[in-house]
Amino acid sequence: MAKKIKIKRKTSNLFKNICKILAPPPDLKVSEWADTYRMLSAESSAEPGKWRTDRAPYQREILDSVSDSDVETIIIMSSAQVGKTEILNNIIGYHIDYDPAPMLLLMPTESLCNSYSKKRLNPMIRDTPSLTDKVKPSKSRDSDNTILEKGFPGGYIAMVGANAPTGLSSRPIRILLADEVDRFPVSAGKEGDPLSLAEKRTKNFWNKKKIYVSTPTEKEISRIYKEFESSTQEEWCVPCPMCGKYQTFDWNRIKFEDVTMKCINCKEHLTEYEWKSQLHRGKYISPLENPDKRKRGFHLNALTSPWEPWISIINDFKEAKKKGKESLKTWFNTTLGQVWEDKEGDGVEYRDLMKRNQYYNCQVPDRVLILTAGVDVQDDRLEVEVVGWGQDKESWGIEYKKIICNPELKETWDKLDQYLTGLFFYSDNTPIRIAATCIDTGGHRTNDAYDFIKPREVRNIFGIKGVSGRNQDFIHSCTTTNREKIHLFNIGVDKGKETIYSRLNIKDYGPGYCHFPKEENAGYDLEYFKSLCSEKRIVRLVNGQAKFQWIKKYKRNEGLDLRNYATAALEIIKPNFEQLQALRERGIIYDVGSNVKKKKKVKRQLSKGV
Repeated sequence: MAKKIKIKRKTSNLFKNICKILAPPPDLKVSEWADTYRMLSAESSAEPGKWRTDRAPYQREILDSVSDSDVETIIIMSSAQVGKTEILNNIIGYHIDYDPAPMLLLMPTESLCNSYSKKRLNPMIRDTPSLTDKVKPSKSRDSDNTILEKGFPGGYIAMVGANAPTGLSSRPIRILLADEVDRFPVSAGKEGDPLSLAEKRTKNFWNKKKIYVSTPTEKEISRIYKEFESSTQEEWCVPCPMCGKYQTFDWNRIKFEDVTMKCINCKEHLTEYEWKSQLHRGKYISPLENPDKRKRGFHLNALTSPWEPWISIINDFKEAKKKGKESLKTWFNTTLGQVWEDKEGDGVEYRDLMKRNQYYNCQVPDRVLILTAGVDVQDDRLEVEVVGWGQDKESWGIEYKKIICNPELKETWDKLDQYLTGLFFYSDNTPIRIAATCIDTGGHRTNDAYDFIKPREVRNIFGIKGVSGRNQDFIHSCTTTNREKIHLFNIGVDKGKETIYSRLNIKDYGPGYCHFPKEENAGYDLEYFKSLCSEKRIVRLVNGQAKFQWIKKYKRNEGLDLRNYATAALEIIKPNFEQLQALRERGIIYDVGSNVKKKKKVKRQLSKGV
């Protein structure tokens, strides 16, 4: 009898265990999964340990919309510092552990994918036990875990750069995550729009999800803004602590003096602490009467973030405003999560600049701390501009010069060498030399330019090559694969032009302002100013996508190119202006050109910022 009871008990336990195995998992939303299982890693979080959605309550509705079967597309247009990368991490973790599916993470470049995989995804998998059990170590014999693809039971996560067309083809995807879509190239090679290519990979899934995330850029070309405009356009709102009226965190109602925000209803000015104490009661509100809930759009700004104090935001705004339009544009995009709408246009009128000419009454004004130069090589001449730089990138045109002669002849380059080693003088006759020079190596005289530059790199005379494209960094890269093995810097000329025209539009002396001399022998005449203002930026449709392009207003554009090259020389050597100012106050001029024998020392000092 006892034996039969024991067998029955074993049988009962067996069926209980089978039921546990076969039973469907608990019905978890993404935020619930994160609160239950997710661990934050020390490498990627200032608050490592167990994830708490309550720390930033505005993330909950975004996360849970992924679990909503009625929602197909999710748009997140936001500032930096609101945790949008962690939102993506939680979505990926949820689908690895709880709802397996083939996933694609699309980022602007493959190098960013590599960095994300190593610094964000791998630590999350390592420190979250439920994920560690699913993704095998890369060194395992049967592992399909690589840097750019992680396999797990029921699916995989592939990471692809938007600039790599091969990674976007022949791959079924149920979950598409696109990060920083405003930084995507217009076309993935010759294949077309990378976002459209990726979207096509989801067509076979009835339960597909598309999540697009980005800080916005400029209104005319912002992908995330266009997607947000066609969504529910939801804003995170909290109730006023005094009257209970729900409202957004609005920069226009922030009072700088006492760091408060005014209520739209009761008009009370309340502190940051009082407003943020209501975050747990917040909710998303759409301004539309009947929004289409299949495409939900969420907007967030840094005022909402628990990690970004309002006083820091105010100080950053003041600093950006001092530095000019380009800095202010970046602040709007990354802090308010808003598109920038350029009301002044993207060109400069040469007549306006000529009216600002001023007499220096010397060759080099006293506030100049360092000189750089740009050299443009033409078929019948060399053109040079020397620019003086002061604190906060305030600049002074020093001299614009043409060397009329044949660039095929050695004597031409000897004249350039003599000019670049020459002295320039302050009002008290203190001499200063050019600290760095950039020479354009494009055109018909590439080899002549290489031959000139090679033995003079010790004097910070660099070769450059222009690279077009709005997403290219100004100092894009440095290679030595050319014939003479010189250090050839690729510079993003479009980014440089944006910076130059932004500075030329500054009206008040100070950070970024551009001064020009009225002295006739300095060379800043009508022809120069027309060439400086020779281009303007327009919007054109390329492969169905809006794209900025630069077009010429006037035939000659050497003035604009030379200012770009002189600016590149400054960015390459990265001088420390505070130290230069301290030396200047002691009557010492930092002189690169007079110390050419100490190559390593000079290079080392400049790289540290001298």
